[in-house]
Amino acid sequence: MPSAQPTAYPSTDRTVPTRSRERASYDRELVHAVLDEGYLCHLGFLRDGAPVVLPTLYARVGERLYVHGSTGSRPLRGAGAAPGLAVCLTVTHLDGLVLARSAFHHSVNYRSVVVHGTAFQVTDPEERSLALDAIVEQVMPGRADDSRRANAKELAATAVIRLDLLEVSAKVRSGGPNDEPEDLELPYWTGVLPVARTYGTPIPADDLAPSIALPGYLSGE
Repeated sequence: MPSAQPTAYPSTDRTVPTRSRERASYDRELVHAVLDEGYLCHLGFLRDGAPVVLPTLYARVGERLYVHGSTGSRPLRGAGAAPGLAVCLTVTHLDGLVLARSAFHHSVNYRSVVVHGTAFQVTDPEERSLALDAIVEQVMPGRADDSRRANAKELAATAVIRLDLLEVSAKVRSGGPNDEPEDLELPYWTGVLPVARTYGTPIPADDLAPSIALPGYLSGE
């Protein structure tokens, strides 16, 4: 039988924060939960010696993250050459605005994941298909089977990169303000303003046939 995955990722010099170390976690279940709740990441890398950060969609499949983009994209081209592309990928969820009595102690409640590693371009057709379906499903579960998959021309214009979850950390801030004792009697409102992601009512395309009903994954049924 295969051995069970460790419950935590190992900490490294790059995954131990210099500030608020008590908020850091390497718990595998927490890392996966933060990644699975989102679909937008920021991908950082070096281009001609200068840092570049790009927002893009991602998906988690087991212990791998997949990111897709145009074959003309420089980071995706770089991931296709040896020895791969050194990257830093981040995902963040904003959960609340923390309003303290002092300006200095204003903060936010959040959950975040940072992944360091080397990204490689995915060339195997089966893995590419799996990755592209996973990215669609990460954004809207149920959508991959409810849309036409990419044809040969579209696949030729699409690159996919893979980043293994090896050097990973989560960081979480929750709770209320951390005011100084001498500020507790100040006459200012203090507390947390919760922040949540919501979706509006789906708007059909102008050319949608009236006979096509709203799918259950959009109506909540």
